[in-house]
Amino acid sequence: MKVAVYPGSFDPVTYGHLDIIKRASQMFDKVIVAVMCNSAKTPLFTLDERVKMIIESVSELNNVYVESFSGLLIDYCKKENIHIVIRGLRAITDFEYELQIAQTNKELSHNEVDTVFLTTSLQYSYLSSSVVKEVASYNGDITPCVPDFVADTLYKKYGFRK
Repeated sequence: MKVAVYPGSFDPVTYGHLDIIKRASQMFDKVIVAVMCNSAKTPLFTLDERVKMIIESVSELNNVYVESFSGLLIDYCKKENIHIVIRGLRAITDFEYELQIAQTNKELSHNEVDTVFLTTSLQYSYLSSSVVKEVASYNGDITPCVPDFVADTLYKKYGFRK
């Protein structure tokens, strides 16, 4: 069975993330969306909120599972016996950063973990969680960027009712 992990903050999950998840689910027998608890970041949503939003977003994908983790990704991969990491790329700047992380993970895992890069579909190439939060914070329209229930949750976080 080919199992892959798609790690990220997902603060919040966007249609770009969901595009990668859906495509990965067609390539692998099992995809684990691993929501990171990153002490270096201050997310808008709690870990539980992020996990719940993704679970609701991927409910129709039978081979996709959502978990949370903290610590090093390679430690998580070792514990779960996962050898493939999925990462999405929007632009060349993503590639430079992601390549460095992929090479570090490969080295630290003693060549046990490989990274598969999926380029984001063009219609989502502009999306990032940061941009979505920025637009939502000004009560802008984020419905083209995230599922409706995610948009509603974001607007509520910022004190807006849609």
